[in-house]
Amino acid sequence: MDIKKCTTLEEARAKIDLVDKDIITLIAQRNGYIKEIAHFKNSIDEVKAKDRIDFVISNAREQAISLGLSPNLINDLYVRMIDAMVESEVAEYKNAKTF
Repeated sequence: MDIKKCTTLEEARAKIDLVDKDIITLIAQRNGYIKEIAHFKNSIDEVKAKDRIDFVISNAREQAISLGLSPNLINDLYVRMIDAMVESEVAEYKNAKTF
């Protein structure tokens, strides 16, 4: 990772603000792909895809460990994010099947 040494509190906070902006942008991008995926599914059970969810969370935990982050923190974040995105995908699936 490319972490630059900051010389002031303000500079460090500004860097965090930029990272937060990137994180939110990436989450929005991920959610956009989730909505795309809904169009390839044939049932609500496929949308919920427990095996895929388990796989994604396992990969996220492994990446967290490799980066020195708490795998439990990443697990909790991913569970919450995926739960919300599954709801979004279900709505997209239902809308796609209506037309």
